[in-house]
Amino acid sequence: MSRRTLIGSSLGLLAAASLPLPSGAHDGTQIEAATGSGTVRGKGEDGIVKFLGVPYAKPPLGELRFKAPQPLDAWRGVRDTLEFANPSYQRPGPEMGPTGNGRMPAPSEDCLYLNVWTPAVDGKRRPVMFYNHGGGYMIGSGAATGQDGTNLARLHDVVVVESNHRLGLLGYLFLGDLAGGEYAANQGMLDILAALRWTSENIENFGGDPDNIMVWGESGGGAKTAAIYTMPDAAHLFHKASIESASPLRFPARQGATERARRTLELLGLTATDIPKLHELPAEKLLEIQELEAARGVAPWGDPDPLPGFGAFVDGTIIPQHPFADGVASFSAGKPLLCGTCRDETVFFSLFGPPDIFNIDDAGLRSRLSETYSGDDLEAVIETFRKSRPDASPAALYFAITTSPIWRDSIKIAEAKVAQGAAPVFMYQLAYESPTLVPGTDFPIGSPHAADINIKFANTDKNLDFFLYADQSPGRIQTAQHMSALWAGFARDGRPSAPGVREWPAYTLEQRATLWLDADPSVVLDPDQAERLFWEGRA
Repeated sequence: MSRRTLIGSSLGLLAAASLPLPSGAHDGTQIEAATGSGTVRGKGEDGIVKFLGVPYAKPPLGELRFKAPQPLDAWRGVRDTLEFANPSYQRPGPEMGPTGNGRMPAPSEDCLYLNVWTPAVDGKRRPVMFYNHGGGYMIGSGAATGQDGTNLARLHDVVVVESNHRLGLLGYLFLGDLAGGEYAANQGMLDILAALRWTSENIENFGGDPDNIMVWGESGGGAKTAAIYTMPDAAHLFHKASIESASPLRFPARQGATERARRTLELLGLTATDIPKLHELPAEKLLEIQELEAARGVAPWGDPDPLPGFGAFVDGTIIPQHPFADGVASFSAGKPLLCGTCRDETVFFSLFGPPDIFNIDDAGLRSRLSETYSGDDLEAVIETFRKSRPDASPAALYFAITTSPIWRDSIKIAEAKVAQGAAPVFMYQLAYESPTLVPGTDFPIGSPHAADINIKFANTDKNLDFFLYADQSPGRIQTAQHMSALWAGFARDGRPSAPGVREWPAYTLEQRATLWLDADPSVVLDPDQAERLFWEGRA
């Protein structure tokens, strides 16, 4: 059994009442800040200052569709940035458009905007936490409630920045090898690069430190963060990173992206000579084509066969190499890294289908796993995990086995960073076990994919109408106190630390120290060692 060392049994939350209200942050106050394109007006609200819907590049419309983002034109006077702007074009989610909850407008191609949450516009140079939203490159927004930056900024004196950027077909259809000219590769990642550049150039006017920027993200946002970590043009714009619930060792290749473009043209009834017509098609038609095939469901990393989905790929210039499969990019050598997963990642992906999976027996376990494993391999993986987790039900074993490849590849990311030997990497597992039951079952959801979002943003008071986030137990709230403080500490000085918490050691191949993150955090040395060694033997 892995040896566990207690980090600290208690971390008091920095209650809002214990912090002095920053100058200018009084609710209802309108506050101005300068950018390179003109002055913007934000608002004091909830004890901080919010600048919402700040433009960072020209709208990518008409002839700019599929092109690299272009610099903004300057404006005169003061531009209001008081409300969230359009998310990227996608099927509207529950917070988007006229049928949503009113948080943000409908999705649109005119989406290149970002949001800033800051304790104050006061000249202080605070750590900057530049977050990439998840959604597998296909859905999502920098304005979603769970990742609202208010509590993180107020409680931990950091500046939070989140961008909207092109997604899906509009963000990653690669026409450069079919039409040449000005068609960009990875235009959605170039949007994020433009937002990061805007942050570096302007954030000092918003109370942030341009010399201390952390890039972080979960799931598809973790893959975007890995891409930024591997983009030469981003290297001087950020200083540390966190890749969460993602295992982007590899990205699809340029050839695969070109073949996906060919297939997209075919579905549209077009050929390469018809590419100029793509600028005239309604965005709704492009979204319809995007949704037709596996392009919507392919994981945003790896090298899938026969065709990749829409997402970041190795084009040779913007992203010149795989993120971690061939080692860590030399220009990111000095940037500390956080990396980890939720303990029960794949539970999430079964929450919205028939609940049968949560009640399977041994025969059902073998039947489900036989879609991936066969023969001796099937028996070996079941035997390994049953020995490692003797009290687990067949359903719990299924989720442990299907989650383990994400954890295994996260370890490989950490190992690549250790091998580089230039900056530390810190490993974690979010292991808080929510007692909330999967609807229609007696199976607790545990720590599934996406459970970390509200927790790390200290937003346990939000999204309470959704069962995934409804848990209001002291354990979850205390876990959020720990995680938000530790991540803010990492943003501050490159080490995940918080007041009253003993040291979280960097990952090494000798000890493999991993933070076991729950209401009472501890360091586990080489967690689930037998499972790790099992996968190593099959590498």
